[in-house]
Amino acid sequence: MHEWPVRVSVNGVPTEATVEPRLTLADYLRENCGLTGTHLGCEHGACGACTVLVDGQAVRGCLMFAVQADGSEVTTVEGIAGEDGELSPIQSAMRDCHGLQCGFCTPGFVVSITALLRDNPKPTDEEVREGLSGNFCRCTGYQGIVNAVHRAAEMS
Repeated sequence: MHEWPVRVSVNGVPTEATVEPRLTLADYLRENCGLTGTHLGCEHGACGACTVLVDGQAVRGCLMFAVQADGSEVTTVEGIAGEDGELSPIQSAMRDCHGLQCGFCTPGFVVSITALLRDNPKPTDEEVREGLSGNFCRCTGYQGIVNAVHRAAEMS
């Protein structure tokens, strides 16, 4: 199969690889960049575990091919943490408000919340629930996650 060159800035670090056109962005991040915080759940774009930012927009990494991200800036959950690995306000709020349990869905939520609060710094409960409706959690019941969004908004 023919391979294509891909140049992507990931969390501010330039990356370059030659990949098969069918390689997803999520697999590129995990396999080529070693960034395993982008989780693969359903691989159909429904669960949100693979959410990353591409040029600032929240996208499902399992639905986008790596070649489609060529020339883009990609931010993963690893790129959201502060300097020296300190937690971002969103990550701290998720911890403090019990917005996570098993943690599998947490990276996708953190990335989605980052985009949500950037676009709507003071969302209502309804806006939070609508903004995160593409992310599934099987453990928390969501109230801790909603509370975490409000806490993070207060911290920003």
